[in-house]
Amino acid sequence: MGFFRTISSFLKDKEYRGLMLTTNVVLAIGTVVYHFVEGWSWLDSIYFSIITLTTIGYGDLSPQTVPGKIFTMVYILVGVGLILGFVNTVYRHYADNRYKRK
Repeated sequence: MGFFRTISSFLKDKEYRGLMLTTNVVLAIGTVVYHFVEGWSWLDSIYFSIITLTTIGYGDLSPQTVPGKIFTMVYILVGVGLILGFVNTVYRHYADNRYKRK
């Protein structure tokens, strides 16, 4: 229950909403590019975007075209910091709320 309360309070803060919007835009850009450049399904495209930017990198999908490879290099440089910052911010927000309740 505390998790959903934290997410709710996270969404009420304008600064956090901006970070979430930026994160979603970056994921959407990657999804669209991979869908059209690599010819992947929408599901495979969003899957690859998330797996890549969270640095999990299973290796089951990889860009095969030159434009896809170039985009991926730039996408990683721009997106990894943003995604990790987003995850860190969500965690800090959750930890702060837990600390305040105790």
